[in-house]
Amino acid sequence: MSALNQNKRMTIDEAVELIEKADLKTLGRMATEVKKRLHPKGVTTFVVDRNINYTNICWVDCKFCAFYTHEKKEDSYILTFDEIDEKIEELIAIGGTQILFQGGVHPKLQIEWYEDLVEHIHNKYPTITIHGFSAIEIDYIAGRSKLSVSEVLARLKAKGLSSIPGAGAEILSDRVRDIIAPKKLGTQKWLEVHREAHKLGIKSTATMMYGTVETTREIVEHWDYVRQLQDETGGFRAFIMWSYQSDNTQLKRELPTITKTTPNQYLRYLAVARLFLDNIPNIQSSWVTQGSYIGQMALKFGANDLGSTMMEENVVSAAGAANSMNQKEMIELIRDVGEHPAKRNTAYEILERF
Repeated sequence: MSALNQNKRMTIDEAVELIEKADLKTLGRMATEVKKRLHPKGVTTFVVDRNINYTNICWVDCKFCAFYTHEKKEDSYILTFDEIDEKIEELIAIGGTQILFQGGVHPKLQIEWYEDLVEHIHNKYPTITIHGFSAIEIDYIAGRSKLSVSEVLARLKAKGLSSIPGAGAEILSDRVRDIIAPKKLGTQKWLEVHREAHKLGIKSTATMMYGTVETTREIVEHWDYVRQLQDETGGFRAFIMWSYQSDNTQLKRELPTITKTTPNQYLRYLAVARLFLDNIPNIQSSWVTQGSYIGQMALKFGANDLGSTMMEENVVSAAGAANSMNQKEMIELIRDVGEHPAKRNTAYEILERF
């Protein structure tokens, strides 16, 4: 296949051909070669962090989400600062360094609330990195507060925001987005938020959720959007991909014919993502949705990072994913495939080797 030529950049057509026709073992071998070039010391990293969902109130009503609720529902909440403090102190007690901070898109909260929150955490817990607020949250805060996206990001950075997650990308195809999340921001707006963050020196991650109504080509076109923006800004630290979890979702009720994705698909996509995203340094294994065994297999298909020990996770677990792993288990899993485990921070700097 032409995609085996290492001297030129992989095209969309070549990536589609590999996904649909290549032997799985061949893909693993190709992805491992690229991984070894990028990470020749054989180090696999992870981060000790906690997901804190500050609210489950959301007006966006994504059909694939089982986490959100509406403001007047009995199970709705906004965490108090004291409740957030308690969660952070539990994280610090086990050696954690980062909080992944995001919520539903609350219809009433404005920039001042977010500034107070970030400033409070940053001042009280200076050792904790705040990796928070997805593109849809940033964009909505801007509209609600009559500010530009750049102004919102600059103000939050001034209060202590370090980086932003790639959540809300799903598939960067407006056709797909109109089906699975019609109220959500479009492809170009998602890219614009990350572009503006990168301009301000705020790094981010890129993500993808597959397994709904997308085509193979739309998956690769998603990668191409990410690769183009990375060429422009260099602001993405990592790429993280996971499969749609269908339990308790409106999308499952509306489209019950959507079939559960397979481990083969996950590893196939992951390997080709590693080949295609030649300018993204880190690829994360999604053991949270795939389970620890496939999460470990991902290390043989291009992933060099196991992501978070996930002290707390509420979103995909609400949709049926119930996998968990602690630091000790991660270390053993990494060693089991002959690689060297290391704890990192948000910036992928090594904090401790094992």
